[in-house]
Amino acid sequence: MEEKAKRIGKFNIIDIIAVILILAVVAFGAWKLLGSSGGGTDGETGMVKVTYVVKCEGVPAELYETCKAHLPSDLMASGALVGGQIESVEMEPYYVLGPDGQWIEDPEQVTLFFTATTETPAGEVMTTKVGDQEVRIGKTDYILKSEYIEFSDGTIVDVQWEEP
Repeated sequence: MEEKAKRIGKFNIIDIIAVILILAVVAFGAWKLLGSSGGGTDGETGMVKVTYVVKCEGVPAELYETCKAHLPSDLMASGALVGGQIESVEMEPYYVLGPDGQWIEDPEQVTLFFTATTETPAGEVMTTKVGDQEVRIGKTDYILKSEYIEFSDGTIVDVQWEEP
């Protein structure tokens, strides 16, 4: 008699609790998946234009004109275009320590400042990546690469994010 009281149709109370728990787990999983990647009103789906400047020191002086002739140039990483481009290059003198301990201008080398732009997804935490490299002020081992230009050990000296 007690056995019949716990049964509701073909299900008993333990079966109903198990079904409710399974549905709750499925609903929670769907909420996490849809809530973290798909909304739309929280700004995560928009793109933000990022402009950054890479400083390359001790570059042979003749490379300035060569780089300037190939700009603008699409950014690359791992042999593929990554979206964005090198917009411009500026040149400044490169200084070395002279024999008398004074800083003197090196006529054979220069410092180049490359301005590049890219777009990155907007979000609560802004992580700007070009290929596999993060773009952060002060990053000293940045590789600036395009179809025609490649410099390693660049330093990112400025990053500007536009409002989404």
